[in-house]
Parts: sequence; structure tokens; C-alpha cells
Amino acid sequence: MKALKTIAAGTFLVFTMNLLAGLALATPGPQSKKQPAKQQEKVYIPKEVKAIMQEGLATREGRQDIPFNIFKHLMFPAQENVFAIFFFKAKNKDLGFAPPTQAVVTLGEEAEPAPEAGVLVANLYAFLQFLQTDKGGNARVYREVYIPWTVEEDAAAFDPDKEEWYSFGYPLPHGKYTLAMALTSTDLMTVGVGYQDFHLPGPADYKDRLETTPLFFVKSMEQIVEPEMRTLIHKGLFTYSVLNIVPNLEAAVAPGQTVDLFYFIFGAASKQEAGQPPKSNIEAHYEILDHEGKLAIRWEEQNYDFFLVNQQLPLRQTVLIKDDEGERTEQRDLPAGTYTMIVTLKDRTSGAETKKELPFEVK
Repeated sequence: MKALKTIAAGTFLVFTMNLLAGLALATPGPQSKKQPAKQQEKVYIPKEVKAIMQEGLATREGRQDIPFNIFKHLMFPAQENVFAIFFFKAKNKDLGFAPPTQAVVTLGEEAEPAPEAGVLVANLYAFLQFLQTDKGGNARVYREVYIPWTVEEDAAAFDPDKEEWYSFGYPLPHGKYTLAMALTSTDLMTVGVGYQDFHLPGPADYKDRLETTPLFFVKSMEQIVEPEMRTLIHKGLFTYSVLNIVPNLEAAVAPGQTVDLFYFIFGAASKQEAGQPPKSNIEAHYEILDHEGKLAIRWEEQNYDFFLVNQQLPLRQTVLIKDDEGERTEQRDLPAGTYTMIVTLKDRTSGAETKKELPFEVK
């Protein structure tokens, strides 16, 4: 099996740390033009939208003029921060798709090119609040972000009832947060709000043990020229540093498929030579249990000297056959059903360990 597919993990990690350090922390929001320029303050979220976001914060139930659902988050290291990636779903009919006009969403002072014929366009604003709870139990805003968002769909294939998923990422210090997110029409009259509580672990969370980012399978991955330096919303993929990654969020695979597992390891001891990325000594064991908890596949031990893991695992099991011809073994595809992948990691240097699970389905 290949321990790493297309990237050198240590080199990529150092590259990632340097690049994400400069990621923009906020995008200027729409501002009133009535104030003199010298008196203007940066407004990332208009006050009327901020009030609506506050309304549902206590119950985590926001206004749903534009229904959407924040259903998952991932995380990766970003120098001294953690790069949090959020996924949300929305139906096409709720985003306001229409034939394109010359009026398009702008990014700062730069206008986006007018969409081509044959497409439908939805122009929206996304507003993000990252909140933390202080010692008195009060939620305080750590960061606010404004994202102008234009999304296009092929008019000929447009299905108003189809639900798509989208993503965006943002670097934050480790800690516990609540994300309050609003999607609005460009006139701010139609507003949908969603909330997500999340935790970004830091050194204190894995002082005496290993920890990993959430496990997931990768459908495809490609390297891009440079990282995004502003917060953008993507359809059907997420961006991390110089990678565009399409995850298998449903964790559903076909029989005979080789799955591509992707995760980062925190808390491992490391050694670093001058001019070289840090290296670790990690032992990894992978196995699959069926819905009854019986062992279906166990792969040979893997050893890593890096923290970023992109492990390919073929879903082929060895089956013992006893018949009139005698006893023999055959390699067969893992049959349809529900399974759990078990990942057991041990740091040979410190002795720290962890065990992680990833439920998935073969169908």
C-alpha cells in the first residue's frame, strides 16, 4: 500500500504553515456611503443582520427565510492557529437563482465578470460571527467575516429541489466557539441564520495522548498554484492551503474500491534537523469491523515519520474457503453493508496512543 499519494507530507506541511500564516482574517463588509470617509468604521455585518443573528443564538434556532444547514466541520493545522472548515447544505430553490443580469456581487471594489448565457445565478451575502463564551458566561464576538457570494448553475440541468453542499474555511486559535452564520439577499431583506458549536483542540487537549483531525475519505485531490488569501465559499469541495479536496462526506463507497483516508496527527513527539521538516515515529494499524463487530479486514502495520497522512486502503478481504477441493483462501471485494474503520496509532517515542473510528457503507 502507498503511505502517501501525490504529495511529500513533510514538505507540504512546512509549505502550509508558512502560507496560511498570511490568510486574510476578515473581508470588508458592505458599508454605508452616507458617512464621511474619515469617520467610517469597518462594518463586517450590518446592524440589522447582526440583530437577527443574535435573536436565535440562545436556542441555536435562527430565522429560515433562506433555509440552510451547517452539518459538519473539519480542521487542519495553520501555523499557530487551526484552519476550521465548515460545510452547509441548501436547496437550489432557496438561494434565489435567476437568469443573469449585469448586476453581480462584488468583492470589495472589484466586480465579478458577468455570467455567461445558459446559466442561472444566485447573488447572496454570507456573514459569519465566531463567538466565544467569557468567564461570566457571556458570548463575545471573536471575529466577524463578510463573504460576497455568487453561485452559478447550468440552466438546462437546473433542479430546484436538488440540495447541494458548500464549504468555507477560516483560521482560528484553538478553543471552543459558536459559529453564527447568516445568508442574505443583497438587499438584506431575506435572511437565513444557522449555528454550529465546535471545538478546535490545542496542545493542552493532547498533552499526554495523540489526537487526530476528523477522519474522512478523499474522492479527489489536486494541487493549486497558491492558497486563497480571502474567505470564499466553494461548491462540492474545500480548499486547504494549496490543495483542492473533494471529500467523501457520505462515507459511501463502491464494492472493490480503494479508499483514500486523510487526517493529521497532533501530539506526536518529533525530531528536527536543521533545514528539514520535523519527523515523528508513529505506528499505525488499520482494520475494518462489520455491523456485528466481527473483523472483516486487517491490513499490515504502517509506519510514518510525518504528521499528515494520506493512506490508501484497498477494500479487499481474504476469505477462507473449505469445500470438496480442500481448504484455500481467496481475495474478494468487501460485500455491501455497513462497517466501521478502526485506526489505532501509537507514538513509538513517547508511548502515547489513540484509537479512532470512521463508520462507512459499501453499496
